[in-house]
Amino acid sequence: MRISVTVNGVVQEGDVDPRTLLVHFLREELDLTGTKIGCDTSQCGACTVHLDGKALKSCTLLAAQADGANVTTIEGLAVDGEHHPMQTAFWENHGLQCGYCTPGMIMATTAFVEDNPGASEEAIRHNLEGNICRCTGYHNIVKAVKQVADAAAGGD
Repeated sequence: MRISVTVNGVVQEGDVDPRTLLVHFLREELDLTGTKIGCDTSQCGACTVHLDGKALKSCTLLAAQADGANVTTIEGLAVDGEHHPMQTAFWENHGLQCGYCTPGMIMATTAFVEDNPGASEEAIRHNLEGNICRCTGYHNIVKAVKQVADAAAGGD
């Protein structure tokens, strides 16, 4: 099946097996390996990308279903070589350890903060329920997201 997907602002066309998951298309066909495969059961969130501006676990969608859509991966989040504020906040607040879950966390939280500027710590923690980190204990992740949420609301 022939598909055309705009990925990180670039139109990507390719032939895919109708059973190919979007995560596999991104990683194996486009070599965008920042999107991780953590569980294969849609539980961990390591494969989160933005599809038409909404956070989505790319292991839950067939590549064919993304035909005609706009996909942003962690590789496309920076603009003109400048990290996205969420990427910077994760760095500044030590919101990562091994880093495996980090791309998915960042993709999930950037979409969340866009829709919820000024989000409370409780709301941030609730939003993160679909993303698993086995290393950090979430405290610094929440701190990083809160920093960006507050800034998005016009705070510090």
